[in-house]
Amino acid sequence: MGEKIYSVYIMTNKHNDVFYTGITNDIKSRASIPKVKSAKGIAKKYNDERMVYYEACGEIPSALAREKQIKANSRKKNVELIESINPKWLDINKTR
Repeated sequence: MGEKIYSVYIMTNKHNDVFYTGITNDIKSRASIPKVKSAKGIAKKYNDERMVYYEACGEIPSALAREKQIKANSRKKNVELIESINPKWLDINKTR
C-alpha cells in the first residue's frame, strides 16, 4: 500500500473574516465537508464554506510542522499566502 500524502489547507467563510487551518490526507473529501448543512464541530462553528488554499506536504510530520507555521502567521501573512496561489479567493474545490 502506498504512503499517504498529507496536505495543509485554509478554509474561510463567505466574508473571508475567519480562517481555519488544518491537515488532511484526503483533500477532496475535506473540501466538501463544510458544504453539508449538518456539519458539526469546526465546520459548523466557523461556517467555513470555502477552501481557498492548500499545499501538499508529504508525510504527517512535515504537514504538522507546516500547519503550525501557518497558524503562527499573522493574518496579513496568511492573506498573502492565499493570494499567492488564489488571488480571487475562489473555492478551490470548485476550480479543480
